[in-house]
Amino acid sequence: MTQSAPVKIVSDKLVLGPVTVSFQRTLRIPETGLHPLPPGLGRFPLRRVADYPNTAPAEWLVRGGLMLPVYQREAMWLSFSASEPAALQIGVGKVCAVSGLPWIDHLVGDPQNYVALPQQPWLDGINSGDGFIRQFVAVPLGSGATVEGQVTGEETHGGVQLRAVALTEQALAAWYATQALQVMCCEDLADGGPLPAPSGSSMGLGLAAGCVKRCTPTIARWPTTTRMAPGGSSSTCARPRSGPRSPERCRRRPRSTGTPT
Repeated sequence: MTQSAPVKIVSDKLVLGPVTVSFQRTLRIPETGLHPLPPGLGRFPLRRVADYPNTAPAEWLVRGGLMLPVYQREAMWLSFSASEPAALQIGVGKVCAVSGLPWIDHLVGDPQNYVALPQQPWLDGINSGDGFIRQFVAVPLGSGATVEGQVTGEETHGGVQLRAVALTEQALAAWYATQALQVMCCEDLADGGPLPAPSGSSMGLGLAAGCVKRCTPTIARWPTTTRMAPGGSSSTCARPRSGPRSPERCRRRPRSTGTPT
């Protein structure tokens, strides 16, 4: 049996059980040429749709979730943190941002449809293949320019979908035991004690920042899906980040009806 984690907004950060997600404002990369990845310009403000019954669109009120304001001249990247290991699925218009395939409401290892936390600190956009990503940007739903429209041929969902899945009870207990052992080892080293014997890790989650590689999915303990509004798409391309957020080079890839753009 699984449990749903409480969904909270804390200082414009979305908290899904052990996972915290912030939506970072950044510059939209020009359509052509080579450009360094733009810096973060602070968090987008988050608001609950239900708190605006007189002004939010009726369709949003029916779906619920959260909303944030994004100009079409802006772009967005997602920042992650986690108090304990977890897997996070990210969708844009019900298209998986990690695999670039239609959304599946469970974890899949090949092709991987989630990021592993806390190893993955951020996600700059949608996987477009060959080690490149497309920025998260806002476009009008129904314009034909959304990721959803180009992958599925329809534009009905829009927004951003998030689903956090924590470790099983047994795996979480093993992780805490490993953490306690590491603390004991550090204390021994600080006191000049002997080095501990090496031990194998009990964790199967591991993902380099910005890359996609195969990991072992875990059984859901806190599955949570959160819908964001309004719709989003991606139109420019950048290489995934592999270290601290610093300028890197990127290039635009041609549009394709078979992959997110």
